Amino acid sequence: MIGEIDIAGVFVSPLLLCAILGFAMRLLLSRVLDSISFYRLVWQRPLFDTAQFLILTGTAFLALRLVTAS
Repeated sequence: MIGEIDIAGVFVSPLLLCAILGFAMRLLLSRVLDSISFYRLVWQRPLFDTAQFLILTGTAFLALRLVTAS
C-alpha cells in the first residue's frame, strides 16, 4: 500500500500526483498525435482523450507502486 507523500510538510495523496503526471503526459501525447494528424481517425476526440488520461494515470500509479514496493 502506498501511503501519503510528504512535500514540504504537506501530505499529498499519491493518486493526486499520478493524476497530475497523467494529465501532463496526456497533453504532450495529444500534441504529438495532433501533429501527425492521428485525430482524423478518431471518432470522438473527447472520449479518446478521457480514456487516454485514465490509462496514463493508471500506468503512473502502477509505476509508483513498483518503485515504492518494499
